[in-house]
Amino acid sequence: MTADHSEQLVEDLEIDLLLEGVYRYFGHDFRGYQRESVKRRLHGLMQETGAATVSALQERVLHDPDAGAGLLRALSPRPTALFDDPAYYRSLRDVMVPWLRSCPSPKIWVAECVSAEEVCALDILLVEEGLHGRTQIFATAENPALLDEASSGRFAVERLPEYAENYRESGGRASLSDYCGRQQGRSIFSEELRSNITWAQYSLATDASFNEFQLIVCRHALPDFGAYLQRRTLQLFYESMPVFGILSVDRSDGLMAAPFVSRYKPLSMESGLYRRVG
Repeated sequence: MTADHSEQLVEDLEIDLLLEGVYRYFGHDFRGYQRESVKRRLHGLMQETGAATVSALQERVLHDPDAGAGLLRALSPRPTALFDDPAYYRSLRDVMVPWLRSCPSPKIWVAECVSAEEVCALDILLVEEGLHGRTQIFATAENPALLDEASSGRFAVERLPEYAENYRESGGRASLSDYCGRQQGRSIFSEELRSNITWAQYSLATDASFNEFQLIVCRHALPDFGAYLQRRTLQLFYESMPVFGILSVDRSDGLMAAPFVSRYKPLSMESGLYRRVG
């Protein structure tokens, strides 16, 4: 066995122990995440903190609350920009609106939602299509700190020009300023816009289905999941929507394999939009 191979085996064991410790101590389950993704984020955090090994990082995480919070943030999905993919939002508007209009009381689940921008972009579409008042959105995430930040509705003022351009390119029909204002030096989405959003802590790795949703959105999370966790999540989504419900994901690999390939019809594979048919 070479020295490099031996070091790799030791680090893999350290990562196993760290993720198990995070699950037992903090209750956050990253054990089913893709190992390369976890390793890349841990190495970045080690470089930032000066920890020489994963074991050294674990010692800090378990004894320093700030270090623990930093690790949970590093392993969680990254916050997204407002209308980060204008082409996606144009496609979403086209396929979502006729379906939601046919439903008496539509419900939407935005899973692993760690930024106000992600859920408020969707809410802006609902306003402009006359669906906001009768549509309930459930925004969930496993990390309570990120969930609390997202639920505040605030974002950096400096991002307004970028967001306004994204909004325009996505087919926005008004002015972005109609949906947000200023508070304590930051921009904030209006309370009226956010009035139909329910925020809740929820783990895709351990929790069960909690409602039926006409639209489920989970972007930027599935690519970090290992095969088992991705399959579990897709099954959970399947159990949480009716026939003809719409699923929005950013990776189609799992949906193109059994058993999901027979359960969904692609609406826009490029945008990750699928309709449940089975």
